[in-house]
Amino acid sequence: MPTTLLQSDLPGLPLRHRGKVRDVFDIPRERLPADTPAGDYLLIVATDRLSAFDVVLPDPIPGKGEMLCQVSNFWFAKTAHLMPNHLTGIDVASVLPAGVDPALYARRAVVTRRLKPVPVEAIARGYLIGSGWNDYQRTGQVSGIALPDGLQQAQKLPEPIFTPSTKAAVGDHDENIDFDTMVRSVGAELAEKVRDATLRIYRFAADYAAERGILLADTKFEFGTDADGRLYIMDEMLTPDSSRYWPADEYAVGTSPPSYDKQFVRDYLETLDWDKTAPGPALPAEVIARTRGKYAEALQKLAGIHID
Repeated sequence: MPTTLLQSDLPGLPLRHRGKVRDVFDIPRERLPADTPAGDYLLIVATDRLSAFDVVLPDPIPGKGEMLCQVSNFWFAKTAHLMPNHLTGIDVASVLPAGVDPALYARRAVVTRRLKPVPVEAIARGYLIGSGWNDYQRTGQVSGIALPDGLQQAQKLPEPIFTPSTKAAVGDHDENIDFDTMVRSVGAELAEKVRDATLRIYRFAADYAAERGILLADTKFEFGTDADGRLYIMDEMLTPDSSRYWPADEYAVGTSPPSYDKQFVRDYLETLDWDKTAPGPALPAEVIARTRGKYAEALQKLAGIHID
């Protein structure tokens, strides 16, 4: 049965970062297998926290972290021929502190290399939706990329585009930037590598999803480099939290299609007298259940993994 975890507590593992969804811990060397290569390692835990409008809500979505982790692990394996990733294959249970139930973390945590993050969100868009649609309506461009006139909301783009954004702290909002701004931030060589990898992986994943009746409208990747400057994809990958997935049979140009994510939560929150600042409101049981169902459906359709 799926477990529920709002916040991880792992005595003896130093907490490095607590994000909107993920808790990240340093792994002391003595907890790693003796044959582990030199370097620093992390335990990344996907909790069941849910954020909406950049605010972490008080109610968890039971099992959501397990589903996100399994979707990511599926895609990391599926795309390993396109780009190396941060996974190590080290058993999670082997690094947990004594007394911690390994069943709680088995499907929601991974042991990874510690990398130097590339300080941008790497976004690929195949359809005109979300902030990209808003930018296009104002300027006819998305992140400095000029698009044809007369495109409609949710319309498929002539070619997928790379539209980076800033990486905001918890509670702040990411901002779309153009490629030249990214070059000034990280350098031309690294920017081009990230752009090429982002579009290559997006095209592969979009083709795979389409074969299963799902449109991958857009997605957001995070990359990092090791001590030798080698580029890896890291964090989460092609999950319903980092991607916009649409059922192909419900897709229509000119409207915002339903998606396999927290749409039910956002729709509910829009009905409230809430200013979209912390603390967030509690969620009704029906909204939690329907949101959980969408994550489970995406996991089954994409990865073939069934969750009760």
